[in-house]
Amino acid sequence: MTLRSSPRLGRVISRRLTVVTYTGRRSGRTFSTPVAFRRVADTVVIGVQFPDAKAWWRNFLGEGGPIALQLDGTDRTGHAVARRDEAGRVTVTVHLENR
Repeated sequence: MTLRSSPRLGRVISRRLTVVTYTGRRSGRTFSTPVAFRRVADTVVIGVQFPDAKAWWRNFLGEGGPIALQLDGTDRTGHAVARRDEAGRVTVTVHLENR
């Protein structure tokens, strides 16, 4: 994530990497983790690599929950929902709130 602030590479990397911040469902603690993402308008899609080795996305199963992201140098909030497909791939879809 240090590369995001790099004068040379920061702009390129910031288009693909962000930090998500969320509150754990069971612990109630706040966590932040870097993720790769794709964005189309007010929707952000996060493909979770090696989902069985990670737990953060499970906070958004079912009806999902609130999430914050750093996009374009600003903090944005939204509602995230995680889905696992029949092949075992996990996608977290975030619908951003209006500014």
